Amino acid sequence: MIRYNNYLLQVILVSVLFLSSCTNADKKQQSSAKPGENWIQLFNGKDLNDWQVKFKGEVLGENYKNTFRVEDGILRVSYENWDEWNGKFGHLFYKDTFSHYRLRVVYRFVGAQVKGGPGWAFRNNGLMIHGQSAESMELDQDFPTSIEVQLLGGISGKGERSTMNLCTPGTNVIMNGELIEQYCINSKSDTQLDDEWVIVEVEVRGDKIIRHFVDGKEVMYYEQPQLDPRDQYYEKLLPADGNKLLTKGTISIQAESHNTDFKTIELLVLEE
Repeated sequence: MIRYNNYLLQVILVSVLFLSSCTNADKKQQSSAKPGENWIQLFNGKDLNDWQVKFKGEVLGENYKNTFRVEDGILRVSYENWDEWNGKFGHLFYKDTFSHYRLRVVYRFVGAQVKGGPGWAFRNNGLMIHGQSAESMELDQDFPTSIEVQLLGGISGKGERSTMNLCTPGTNVIMNGELIEQYCINSKSDTQLDDEWVIVEVEVRGDKIIRHFVDGKEVMYYEQPQLDPRDQYYEKLLPADGNKLLTKGTISIQAESHNTDFKTIELLVLEE
């Protein structure tokens, strides 16, 4: 009887520890939330009714090969129906524009890259912020003019590869007081390995500052996001007052040839 009671106690203890670890994992995803904060769930966990799809070479709203989908409460970029890569970059735009906010995303890369996908697009996606509208994109345009917060994944034993980098399709920024015209700049983040979920945030303050975070740690900072006069769409997107600084814009995620899961996409509006 004593042995049975000891065994039962061990089973209960293991169960409690397991449940505690699950709870702590859930709390980690919510660790940056503060009492009274009203986070908007851009992805509602059920459908894509609040989003617009735009693929290169396809009319607005055409979800090519059902690439963007919701399964089991996860927003998926899936290449299940693709035989091989054909250059059709895709973007999924949220319906509203924003200026001052914090954007929090939980993502992971899964499976293999579609056959023929670009080498640089392996385990690659992005959060396109301060972007142009989906309606204003040209039929054969690769990427929306925007600030890209680049999401990258690594593989165990394959070297370092930072995430939350900066890329600038049709744009420039100021960093350390200098105009940055280089297309991509690496962040200070650690490599995020294999198929693990990653929690990232972006703090956006209109045309003033943008900060990138991984698991609550700042990994990049820059200022004055702006249109690039060298870009082919510059004149089209430049406002009537000639101010090339980007004060607000759309938010979108990418389809660049690698399967990507998004568990959470949420936003907290900040005071200007």
